[in-house]
Amino acid sequence: MGASAYESERAEERREERKTVRQVGDLVDRGLADRSEREVLERVAERFSVAITPDLVDLVTPGDPADPIGLQFLPSKRELRILPEERVDPIGDDPHTPVKGITHRYPDRLLLKPVHVCPAYCRFCFRREKVGPGSEVLSSDELAAALAYVRRHEQVWEVILSGGDPLILPPRKLAEITRAIAAIDHVKVLRVHTRVPVMDPGRITAELVEALRGRTTAWIVLHTNHPRELSPRAREAIARLVDAGIPLLSQTVLLRGVNDDAKTLEALFRELVVLRVKPYYLHHGDLAVGTGHFRTSIEDGQAIARTLRRELSGIAQPTYVLDIPGGYGKVPIGPSYLGPEGEDGRRVVEDPAGREHVYPPRGGDGR
Repeated sequence: MGASAYESERAEERREERKTVRQVGDLVDRGLADRSEREVLERVAERFSVAITPDLVDLVTPGDPADPIGLQFLPSKRELRILPEERVDPIGDDPHTPVKGITHRYPDRLLLKPVHVCPAYCRFCFRREKVGPGSEVLSSDELAAALAYVRRHEQVWEVILSGGDPLILPPRKLAEITRAIAAIDHVKVLRVHTRVPVMDPGRITAELVEALRGRTTAWIVLHTNHPRELSPRAREAIARLVDAGIPLLSQTVLLRGVNDDAKTLEALFRELVVLRVKPYYLHHGDLAVGTGHFRTSIEDGQAIARTLRRELSGIAQPTYVLDIPGGYGKVPIGPSYLGPEGEDGRRVVEDPAGREHVYPPRGGDGR
């Protein structure tokens, strides 16, 4: 083989290596799945979409069953274990969908879901029955109808782009949507929920950033669950957004085996603040089908939240929340530090170190 032919072959091999992996057979060939489990994993992939981007593959330690990146994105036979309490629509999107592409659960804000595709698929996704290749993208008419719904409802102050991952859209299409939202006078805030900066950071281009900027104030909410997701490329993508004047929040899902210990979450939240991303939500795991192996108990989550309250700066504290099944919304479920009011009007309050105090204190200095 000549030198030029060899270089051409190697270049093709490198291109293949940088493709998103979507087939169980390819996962096996790359050492990302056990060959002996191929048949059962094919059954998992028949029901739940599989995709892992090259950037995520680079972060996985092959052969390590406890790898926190692999656990999030590589299919597992445990996904075929369906528990009675699990639901296809665990947070109740469907009852609050008046128009295709819209979920309107709260009076002043709603979700607009233009696409149900993601660069990679989380194994714990609460919309896992609805996302994946072949899932619907809103047609021009459907998007127009969704935007018309927003225009008719003047109480809507905030539009949240979700999906799927809206930042998988081409920048030109994304710009069309953001311009249309900016033209609605009563919408003052555009929020974008995404994992693209960690899943596929190369998508955060100058053109995409420009598509997000406009008359409407834009916020990005970055979903990230483990400090190892914050690769050098992810950090650069985050910086491109923040440097463009777009504020970032983060949301994290509490996942057994991935981040269900205070030290891991402390490291994640500290690093996010360094990157100018404010931790926003720590979600209790939803009752999505086939995800029971990821869920912790609420008591364990509260114990972790209590430790974080003791150890972390206030600006690094997310709110621990539960999305009530059936579409009833999110509520904070963190630990309580305040006891009931006594007959004397005083309460017992616990400080972050676990010590109890009476409030108001007895024998104060007041005159």
